[in-house]
Amino acid sequence: MRAAIIEAPGKVSVETVPDPTPGPRDVIVKVAACGLCGTDLHILQGEFAPTLPIVPGHEFAGEIAALGSEVTEVAVGDRVAVDPSLHCHECHYCRIGRGNLCERWNAIGVSKPGGAAEYAVAPVANCVKLPGHVDVHDAALIEPLSCAVRGYDVLSSTLGAEVLIYGSGTMGLMMLELAKRTGAASVDMLDINADRLATAVKLGCSRSAANADELDTARGWDVVVDATGNAGAIQDGLGRVAKGGTFLQFGVADYATTAVIEPYKIYNQEITITGSMAVLHSYERAAALFAAGVLDPAVFISDRMPLEEYPAALDRFKAGQGRKIVVQP
Repeated sequence: MRAAIIEAPGKVSVETVPDPTPGPRDVIVKVAACGLCGTDLHILQGEFAPTLPIVPGHEFAGEIAALGSEVTEVAVGDRVAVDPSLHCHECHYCRIGRGNLCERWNAIGVSKPGGAAEYAVAPVANCVKLPGHVDVHDAALIEPLSCAVRGYDVLSSTLGAEVLIYGSGTMGLMMLELAKRTGAASVDMLDINADRLATAVKLGCSRSAANADELDTARGWDVVVDATGNAGAIQDGLGRVAKGGTFLQFGVADYATTAVIEPYKIYNQEITITGSMAVLHSYERAAALFAAGVLDPAVFISDRMPLEEYPAALDRFKAGQGRKIVVQP
């Protein structure tokens, strides 16, 4: 089969590799679409993936092509979206229900071969069947949506909150869509990319700007979300949180990124600084939300490129062009 391979930091290609073989409780998925994500860029930089080479792609959906010997829950031909999370279910964090912090954390497309390929192997337990009206080529959006759902689980949003989101890429836009549905009084969006910011306006954000100074606010925002991972945005966002408010680090920053906090201000104003890591008990809810139409794939997916153009797709994503880019084998 053909698959994208990140061979070494900065080096990616599309090669012919052996077809995957399922274990007893695995399935083989014929990939219909695989989304690109900031995590893929980090892997290309030599971060996150414990070893290289790796077949990337943790956002994917497709059709069941083969079954392991003990699989009875799905059938060949079923259309599924795949939760890439691979928790050990044995460590302290798994036992307390925090599998996303697993001491032996693995993920399809990060530490195990992923969906940027014609076929991918996945545990049957990680597969969610898609209802008939959902286009499997759009369903790669379910995994990033499940990360956004996890983000709002962490926030435990209060009705009437004023929200500020840094970044109107795919994840920032998903956070916008969820904020609108979790009782926010207003949702303001910031981005230096005018095209992406225009999409936020199209989706109904309250206000948009390239810089928070352009927005008139007397007290800051109750909820500030960084969906960029950019050091400058993070630092600025930490200073925009209102008294009693929350800052959520949602974007994935480089390992070396740092920010300065003001401990007295955090104490005196009871500011909460928190993070959201990947997926936790949120994938099936994201699939249900997606099936209910919480996202418009025509808005979120800007580019559909063939698998053979995976290196070019990464370059396009790295350059900040488009929104969600998917490759289709």
